[in-house]
Amino acid sequence: MMMTRLLPACVILATCAVSAGAQEWTAADSVVPPMRADSVPVAYPPEGLESDPGAMPLAFGPGERLRYKVKIGWFNAGEGELSLQGLDTIRGHLAYRALMHVRGSFMGLGVNDRYHSWFDIGTMQSWRFIRDIHEVTYHSYRHYEMVPARRAWERQDNDEYGTLGSLIPLDDIAFIYFMRDLPLEPGETYIVDRYFKEDGNPIEVEVLRADERETEGVRYETVVVRPRVKTKGLFGEEGEAEIHLTNDEFHYPVYMKFDLPNFPGSLTLHLRSIEPGLPVNPEARGAALARRAQEGGASEGN
Repeated sequence: MMMTRLLPACVILATCAVSAGAQEWTAADSVVPPMRADSVPVAYPPEGLESDPGAMPLAFGPGERLRYKVKIGWFNAGEGELSLQGLDTIRGHLAYRALMHVRGSFMGLGVNDRYHSWFDIGTMQSWRFIRDIHEVTYHSYRHYEMVPARRAWERQDNDEYGTLGSLIPLDDIAFIYFMRDLPLEPGETYIVDRYFKEDGNPIEVEVLRADERETEGVRYETVVVRPRVKTKGLFGEEGEAEIHLTNDEFHYPVYMKFDLPNFPGSLTLHLRSIEPGLPVNPEARGAALARRAQEGGASEGN
């Protein structure tokens, strides 16, 4: 039986107190110059990255890098990655800096899309989102700043602005990491009003089934989800996106399918390699380090 579970923000977050998002406005909330997606420095965190007890206890963390083979239909077309590159401070808030980059070509049709997201280590709310799309003849660049103190999102590349759909908003890439922290029980649909644009709510994550997925010669136990956002984008309702995530605490995306309007078939990402990161929350970090030590001991024993 398909179950629907409404997830209020205070259930998802460690505390309801941070969900108010009603910080007083300061000069630090002023707009910033637009930033090109290809100008964001690619830098992974040092081994000595400090822990922070204010961070959510996520199983993943900075330094995580997932590499993918990109296919268009049945054909190999390029490569992609989904990574947590490090930590930045956005208007006084410590945030993860995430990147999704998909590049490839097929029969003269090319794609080179970059998505950058900066989301809070304590609430997972998005503070900045840059989307730079190059698909065949379609090109689109957008730089969003989320300002909960003004209940607004603002585009820095033009004069467009709007009311936030949530005081703890999610962009498309922050949504992937948010989804990875859900329990993802097969047969349930998780619903939450957190997309940064009002017309994108509610966000839905339908967990279709438990399954297996083999990629690059590795077979993974997975859960299959269908995410939906009521707007255009990676998870738009018309695209029928589908993601297979490992059925463990990491929920690594093993396979992702998106429909692109200018391509003769779905674009799919197939996991090639995993470089694990290091959680920022001290308890989650301790568990991760203990797990690695145990795995290292087991491999030496073999």
